[in-house]
Amino acid sequence: MICVGLSHISLLNEEQFGKYIRLIEVSKFIKMFPIKRIVIFTLLSICVMTTKAKQSYIFLAPGVEEIEAMATIDALRRADVPVVAVAVDTTLQIKGATGQTIVADSLISDIDISAADWLIVPGGVPGAPNLHASKRVSEMLLAHYRKGGRIASICAGPAVVLAPLGILEGKKATCYPGLGGQINSGGGEYVEEKVVVAPNLITSEGPGTTLPFAIEIIRQTKGDETAKDIAASMIVSL
Repeated sequence: MICVGLSHISLLNEEQFGKYIRLIEVSKFIKMFPIKRIVIFTLLSICVMTTKAKQSYIFLAPGVEEIEAMATIDALRRADVPVVAVAVDTTLQIKGATGQTIVADSLISDIDISAADWLIVPGGVPGAPNLHASKRVSEMLLAHYRKGGRIASICAGPAVVLAPLGILEGKKATCYPGLGGQINSGGGEYVEEKVVVAPNLITSEGPGTTLPFAIEIIRQTKGDETAKDIAASMIVSL
């Protein structure tokens, strides 16, 4: 909630300012109710309600593909999409597929995904197999999927993590080249494309398609204009 006075109007962002202007327009109609006019307009102008974005989570297991994890997080945060890097381990420090260390935000034992927007599954070897081996990750993905939650996965993630859970059944999906048979075995339809969109699902091929993958998550979360703006600012060709 953002309190607005004359001295604070300049602190509003574009979206909040737009809401404030609309409140002023609404006030024109309130004038026909002189007794309640001042009270109602004061309440409306004092508090401009802002919608808090839902939290998304990206799972990081030892051996995660660093580009797929960090570039996705980077792009989402540029678009003001809240995302938590979750360590699927007993420590926040996760060693990636090429030996780089990523420091996660939270341990998987400490998160609650009941109100999550996206659950994001990167690839990497042995990152994806380690996610597949995690009972907690599987439980979270299935619970989220069964209630219609949104899932995004890249590289080996769709084939190694999602397909065995039945999440790709009846859906088109892509993954790292050479693993498409596992998508088909899981009831999905492998499509050889950089990014594939299905209901409540985004899949992508691998490290080199990470930014288009992330931009698609942004598009579905924040809309076309934000996606285009972030893509342009990062020099991403779509």
